[in-house]
Parts: sequence; structure tokens; C-alpha cells
Amino acid sequence: MKFLERFALVVYSYIILILAIILSLVIFNWIDIEVMDKALEALVADPVASKAVLAINVLFMLLSIKCIFFDEKSKEKIKSTQGVLLKNENGQLMISRETIDNLVKNVVLGFDNVRECNTKIDINSENGMKITLLLVVNENVIIKELASNLQNKIKAEIKKVSDLEVQEVNVKIEKIQETQKSNERE
Repeated sequence: MKFLERFALVVYSYIILILAIILSLVIFNWIDIEVMDKALEALVADPVASKAVLAINVLFMLLSIKCIFFDEKSKEKIKSTQGVLLKNENGQLMISRETIDNLVKNVVLGFDNVRECNTKIDINSENGMKITLLLVVNENVIIKELASNLQNKIKAEIKKVSDLEVQEVNVKIEKIQETQKSNERE
């Protein structure tokens, strides 16, 4: 946020705080409403003071509208939930979460011992990725070896395709499922 915007927001916050305190004091009858009425009449009666108050009111209305509808952080949050945004001198490239999800699932499908795969992809504001795999695997699989191979292959594939670094690939084995051959023997 720019310095001027931050300064205006701080001033705006203080004025709203002061108005809230004054209103509370009037409600609790700690300030006489007649005193407030006379102060407001004096402000409105003076032409210079009334124009200054009007200008400040318009400025605060515009600041309120800007803060409500044009928040920069919400725009960045929307972009980060959509996927990874890469920028260079030629323009921008948006790689959607769905694309990353499909890429990860294609890598996982290359492993015979994986029966089912669900993914969770977390992307931070610096385009750092954390991928969590939720797997159902076949029995007789060596889980440590499978996890290590999946982690290395997914990181390498995403680096090759998109030039993005994956910070973490977390593997969670949800279930070990019996193979069909052992079911048929019984």
C-alpha cells in the first residue's frame, strides 16, 4: 500500500474512532446533546468551516468506496486461488490449479502401486507450492520407496513443464487396498 493511502487510512480510522466515542458519550448522557447541537450549528453556519467539512466528507466517502471495492489484497488472493501467476517482460502466464492437479495426477498414474489419488495444492503469494497427495495403494508396496519416488518425480516434472519449484510434496497413505488376485484365491 502506498504511503499516502496508509496515511489516509490511519487518519480515517482515528476520525471514525473519535466519532464513535462522541456518539457513545452522547448515548450515555455524559455529553449534553444541546452542546453537540450548538457545535454542529456553528460548524455549518460558518461558510469556510462548512466547505472544509464538506470537502473532508467527500474525501472520506471516496476513501470508503475505495477500501470497500478496490482492495489490492483481495485481488492478489483471488489470483493466488486461481493458480500460479508468472510475469516476465513479454507478459503474464497463469497456470491454473487444475492444470497443476492434472500434471500431478498424470505423474502418479505412472506408478502401478497407486490405486487412487487425490491432491491438495497450496500456493503462497511468492508462487511457492506445497502439494499433498492422498493415496490408496496396493498391498505389498514399499511405502517409503513409493513416497520418495513420487516426490522426486513430481518435483522434476513440474520443474520441467513450468519451471516452478515445488517446496514440498507430502504423501499421505489413506488406505492399503488388497489386490484382486489375493481376493480371488480365497
